[in-house]
Amino acid sequence: MRRELIEKCLLFGGQVQIKDELLTAEEVAQFFKVPLSWVYERCRERSADPLPHVKLGKYLRFYKSELVHYMERFRRGSGSRT
Repeated sequence: MRRELIEKCLLFGGQVQIKDELLTAEEVAQFFKVPLSWVYERCRERSADPLPHVKLGKYLRFYKSELVHYMERFRRGSGSRT
């Protein structure tokens, strides 16, 4: 996990800048054009195919690039689902 975080960051002059946008659950619902409840259902531990997310205390955050990758797995006609 630490390696993934390091890969998502770029170091410039001792300052860390995130190169991937963090989204809230509400922004994810808007991005996918689904109800907010759908997002929360996919973040539960018992979800068969959970959305990739980070839990910061009671707050859920999502990396936009991971969500795009998640969505691409469900594209129809692209061959196979991994």
